[in-house]
Formats: sequence, structure tokens, C-alpha cells
Amino acid sequence: MKNILIAFLVLCALNAHCQRAASFKPGQLWLDNNGVHINAHGGGLLNYKNTYYWFGEHKIEGKKGNTAQVGVHCYSSKDLYNWKDEGISLKVDDDPKSEITKGCILERPKVVYNKKTRQFVMWFHLERLGYGYGYASSGIAVSDKVTGPYRYLKSVRPNQEQWPINVKDINKNPVDPKVLETKYPGDNLFGDADSVNILGRDFKKGQMARDMTIFVDSDGKAYHIFSSEENSTIHISELSEDYLSYTGKYARAFVGRFMEAPAVFKKDSKYYFIGSGCTSWNPNAARSAVADNIFGPWTEMGNPCIGPDSALTFHSQSTYILPIAGKENSFIFMADRWVPENAIDGRYIWLPLKLEDNRIVIKWLDEWDLSSFKKK
Repeated sequence: MKNILIAFLVLCALNAHCQRAASFKPGQLWLDNNGVHINAHGGGLLNYKNTYYWFGEHKIEGKKGNTAQVGVHCYSSKDLYNWKDEGISLKVDDDPKSEITKGCILERPKVVYNKKTRQFVMWFHLERLGYGYGYASSGIAVSDKVTGPYRYLKSVRPNQEQWPINVKDINKNPVDPKVLETKYPGDNLFGDADSVNILGRDFKKGQMARDMTIFVDSDGKAYHIFSSEENSTIHISELSEDYLSYTGKYARAFVGRFMEAPAVFKKDSKYYFIGSGCTSWNPNAARSAVADNIFGPWTEMGNPCIGPDSALTFHSQSTYILPIAGKENSFIFMADRWVPENAIDGRYIWLPLKLEDNRIVIKWLDEWDLSSFKKK
């Protein structure tokens, strides 16, 4: 009887696989061309030569899957509904001395194309094995081919010995180690971000970088946007022309607001931001903001989600905002519904993102398709 049931389930999966998808069904199993649930968590998309490429964390079963056991998975699609498995674009290393050895924390990979160098550049949040979340760095890898394989270059702590362009005077004061020990024991931050001066603490070795995204502006300049200062403050850092390092120009945003999961997009010369609070794997209310300049100042606009479970971002957390080519005012809000007890079962929440009176609006839909967006 058990074998009959298994055979029935396999036939059901194959039947569903043979039927090409023509819509998005947030939170449901999303099968690739092999009939396997897409394994690209915390990811981002790249539109290159009329094809979309989805890069994300490859998870395995169980809690162990919350660490990097395989690497970064890549999928490709022409229509955003149906995805072809392109394999592992960046593999973790078996060498225990490697920064990306198996068991490290490798999160939120984002790939951008550099037109000048003709290289594909991958950035991701990296915590070396054995450091917990204390390494707080970003990893960089490159490839001449969009699907990889990507060659790991290095890890970085951003903006070493550089002050933000909007830094307050307090941050340039000497840091008293006794104050840090008193007000910052372990992972618990007491007082506001400036009272313990984490920025000053990390000035010489470089700033912390955890949850992150990469945003490429219309002029080709790229920015690394990440949670810093023990997650208390977002940093927005301009990248070098080759996207492999920093120019030293960066700004602090949302100081003391404890945000993570940043996602950024641009519409009509305005910059929009979506992030979340810091509640570990547990969902919370999304946050949104707008600015006339990528470096700010940013004006918060509250939770952009509307409807049932909107206070929990529909039980998900932001990861990327995808602009749709050829459509007007058309963006997809990409989020992950994390399942830390069985990481591989994490689901994807893709929903249409609309701008209404310059405010972000995201409504829940059980099923939808791209026809909801107007053509340009």
C-alpha cells in the first residue's frame, strides 16, 4: 500500500511538472524543469539578454540546511513562471581552511553584470565556519559566464578607515572599551547605536556587513546595501567601477532602527526601500521608505503590506524587488517563507508591487500573473 501511495504521488508530481505554469502561486511548491521544488532561497534575479537568472542559497533537509552545505544554485527562465535548473553556480569548498568551506554561513547571494569588465559579479553575506555571526563580512565571486562556475575571490569588511558622508560627530570620538563591555555584552545592544559607537569600534578593521543586496542604478553605478553596526543601522556603500571593492563613499541610514533583509528599487528618479525588523527566522511587519538620493535622507512610510497576515509580511521576509522589462510600474516583491527546522522546505512569496501616490502597496493574492501589469 505504501509503494502504491508513493507511486501515486510521483505520478501527480510528474503530471504537474508536464503542465507549464502560467501564473504565480505564492507559498506553494514551485517545481523546476525536473519536477523538483526550486532551491534558491534568499536570492535575487538578474535579467541578461532577455533571460532571467535566479540565484539563491541551496538548502538541504533539516536544521543543518541553514548553513552552506552545497553553495549557490542558479535557475533560468524566459517567462518567470517556468524555471530551468542550471546547477550550482558557486560551490562551497571541502578545504577546512577555505573562507567558504562547507558549513559556513552563505546568505542572500546577488549577481550583477558589469558592462565594462564583462564579468558577472556575485556578492553575498558570509560568516566563516566557527565564527557564528561574528565574522559579519561579504564574499565576492566572479564568472565570465552568467550561470557560472563562479570563482571565489575574497571576503571584505566594508569601508575600512572611512567615515560615512553623513556621520555624526559622536562617531568620531574615541571608543572607550569599558563602555562597550558594559553596554554591548554579546548579542544584546543596550542604548542607541551612537551611545555605544559601534561605527567607531569597527573603523579600523572595517564595518560589519550581514543581510545585504546589490543595487545597480541607471547610470551603471552599483551600491552594496547591508545591515551593519550589529544590525542596528543600514549602510549604503558605493562600489568601484568593476564592482569588486568600495570607493569609500557611503552613508548610514535608519540609524538605530534594527533593520535587515534590505531590498531596493528605483522609479521616476525616486529610490524605494523595503526591509524588515530583526526577529531571527520569525516574520514581522515589513518596513518601507523613499528617498530622492540613494544616500538619503530616507523617509519611512510604514508597512507596505495590506490584508490578512500583513503584520507578518504574509509570513515571509523580503529578499529582492524585481523590475519587469517592458511593463509600466511593474515590480515583483520577492520574499522567503523560512522553515528553519527543515530548511529545504522554505517557500517563495512573489507578489505584485504597486506604487500608489508614491507609496509602496503589496496585497496578498493566492494566484496571479503578469497581465496585472500594464505594458509600456
